[in-house]
Amino acid sequence: MTETQTSATIGKSGEELERLDVRHLVHPHQSGAVKDRFVIVRGEGSVVWDANGVEFLDVSGGGNWIAQVGHGRAELAAAAGEQAGRLGYFSCFFNFSNDKVVALAERLVSMAPDHLERAFFACGGSEAVESAMKFARIYHHRTGQPERTWFISRHYAYHGANFGSGTATGFPGMHDGIGPHLPNVEKVSPAYAYRVPDMLGEGDPTDLLLRELEETIERIGPGKIAAMIGEPVMGGAGVIAPPDDYWPRVRELLSKHGILLIADEVVTAFGRTGHWFDSTERGMKPDMIVTAKGLTSGYAPLGAVLMRDDIAEVAAGEDAYLFHGYTYSGHPVSCAVALANLDLIEKEGLVERSALVGEWLREELTPLLELDCVGDIRVEGATAGVELVVDKATREPIMGPNVSTELRDRHRVLLRDYGPTLVLSPPLVIERAQVVAAAQAIAEVLGRLNADGTLR
Repeated sequence: MTETQTSATIGKSGEELERLDVRHLVHPHQSGAVKDRFVIVRGEGSVVWDANGVEFLDVSGGGNWIAQVGHGRAELAAAAGEQAGRLGYFSCFFNFSNDKVVALAERLVSMAPDHLERAFFACGGSEAVESAMKFARIYHHRTGQPERTWFISRHYAYHGANFGSGTATGFPGMHDGIGPHLPNVEKVSPAYAYRVPDMLGEGDPTDLLLRELEETIERIGPGKIAAMIGEPVMGGAGVIAPPDDYWPRVRELLSKHGILLIADEVVTAFGRTGHWFDSTERGMKPDMIVTAKGLTSGYAPLGAVLMRDDIAEVAAGEDAYLFHGYTYSGHPVSCAVALANLDLIEKEGLVERSALVGEWLREELTPLLELDCVGDIRVEGATAGVELVVDKATREPIMGPNVSTELRDRHRVLLRDYGPTLVLSPPLVIERAQVVAAAQAIAEVLGRLNADGTLR
């Protein structure tokens, strides 16, 4: 058995695994036009290997912004194995619990903003968003405002792929063939400074965005809106950070009308953008925070909703019954992995290191602005977006799939393209030399990019 094989793949070549994948597996976000497969079987730090033994530099965080502590961490494997040997599963429904979920809830609320004192656990980000939306409606219904059923989200936002979270997601393709959608969801423009002039005209970006939001609230009716949901930094939109005054002014406006604010920190929390919780740094003061991804660094499925005590009391307190939950809510193995993962992030100073990785990304990627095809570069902690354009003056976008495919096939570098933006979200343990290698590969490919998106 070679290093790239496991007990599950003994006797099967990489080619056979790829064939079986095509025959039997339906992938999330699958494109039928893409016929090839890459079966990843091993990882270490910021490097992964496929079933054919090919090595790739992973600057995508496991493909989904997720691998904070890096691949192949024996500490997390040991935590999962030890817990599975003690208690693999028991329900957290009703009044049952386990020691690991109690410990994780206590730890998360101790790390979160002071006013968030309760935790609810789900299996991932989509479920956690869905749960937060339910908590918002339940809260208003049980406090005498049942007409508050509307949600406000933003175009280009990514909040998940379930029914409610998918409706809140601001990408039209997410909704094709799915409707009718969850009713009473309205979207406003994102705090996308590079494109605000195209969306809303000239002027102060925050003034324009707040005016649109206030007009939307008035049109729907302030007393009909349950909550607004937003990412502190928009991930799937291409690493979009708002102006400094955006979230404080949004918070003030929502509070004026009794509208809750849900911070979607599925991507940003646990060091991804250089802070434990990015919403704190942005002045959001949310009523709920949704997390996942970096909570376990992807080693086990887990999501969480952190909320104000009064919201939890209304939903599940002494005089209430919460008719909501998932079989794997508070799963002891996932919670044990999360605790060990948080230990590693703290012990190795990875939140602080995220800011250092951001400095490396900014230094190495900024020269790309000299290329005709690069319109904007955005860096937030250990996350960067390189936005591609046909023309810098018009900001007409170039779609990037050819670039990410070329980087994978020619340079063995894995990143994601989100429309016209190439996104890097590497493990927080990435080394500077690896950042340099990724940036050099990107520069080489973009130097051959034509205005129509083809490569020379």
